[in-house]
Amino acid sequence: MSVIQQSFQVQFSYNIQFTKNLFAPENSLLIDFLRNYGSPTFKKKILFLIDEGVAEAHPYLQDAIRNYFATQDAIELASDILVLPGGEIVKNQPSYFDQVLEAIDTYGIDRHSFVAAIGGGAFLDMTGYASAVAHRGVKHIRIPTTVLSQNDSGVGVKNGINYIGKKNFLGTFAPPVAVFNDSNFLTTLNDRDWRSGIAEAVKVALIKDLKFFTWLEEHAFALANRDEDAMYQHIFRCAELHVQHISSGDPFESGSARPLDFGHWAAHKLEYLTNFSIRHGEAVAIGIALDSVYSHLKGDLTENDLQRIITLLQNLGFELYHPALAENDKINLWKGLNEFREHLGGQLTITLLKALGKGEEVHEIDFELVKQAVDYLASKVCVF
Repeated sequence: MSVIQQSFQVQFSYNIQFTKNLFAPENSLLIDFLRNYGSPTFKKKILFLIDEGVAEAHPYLQDAIRNYFATQDAIELASDILVLPGGEIVKNQPSYFDQVLEAIDTYGIDRHSFVAAIGGGAFLDMTGYASAVAHRGVKHIRIPTTVLSQNDSGVGVKNGINYIGKKNFLGTFAPPVAVFNDSNFLTTLNDRDWRSGIAEAVKVALIKDLKFFTWLEEHAFALANRDEDAMYQHIFRCAELHVQHISSGDPFESGSARPLDFGHWAAHKLEYLTNFSIRHGEAVAIGIALDSVYSHLKGDLTENDLQRIITLLQNLGFELYHPALAENDKINLWKGLNEFREHLGGQLTITLLKALGKGEEVHEIDFELVKQAVDYLASKVCVF
């Protein structure tokens, strides 16, 4: 038998830039990046996609983009800017994915050109997936506009859409070529969206960084009350922890371990059970509370540590129980656990807590204890 063995590595590198008023004429950050990226011999084009909610909150944005590119000739701006819905609807309806692909085709966006998406996490998920599959990959720029996308989903390497009733059933691992976090977009968020993304910071602090968890405790009321400096510090540290994790081990998740999904197995199912009436971050906060209670009932987390977690989440303004958790004698939640295992493939791997700042991977879940954890939350905390 003859064998040809092949092995090669592909280097990925991208920066997460923090700025304000990205499209102000005096801010050359984006145009400098575009000019300097890749070969200067290629004529580069850029297509902008905007989350509808962002377009409504920032009515000047499309004119600002056009004015920004009008004074230079290094990059050709596509004549139309595509505005599509944000939120889970853009991941649930295939027609929006099709519209992005059609725009990439119409405006000749090739592998040396760029698709720049401005929006929240779900919007970036869908547009990143479309960019990754068009021509087997066009250059994707993320401009996150929510707390959750600036500190978590927008700085990572995953893209996807929902399919056959399952979250992120279709998707790719395809890093962006750059991320631009513009703090100006956060100023128009409503209180729920401002708060929602902070759940991801609590998550990563609990499994990786006790010092950051303590910082969140000390600044919880400032964050909840829209202190911009506290929000900036929290986003930077949370994003930093996320990218450090991605680069340190298994960036494309070839194994079954996903520690950055602590609290997410229940959250993903809860989003569907509530027909996405609760935000992703709100569902994650509930999932964190549920898995923290489970860790306590399992004997791995002290009562005091559990109360610190519950208190922090409540001080941030989260409600930590939803009746959908208990529907159908909690069988729906059990189905969510199985769906999470199927999504990972192979062995069930869930991250739980051994202590504050220390996660642990487990491969078995005692669902009777999960039921007890649901009942604990139902009796102890606020209800949606």
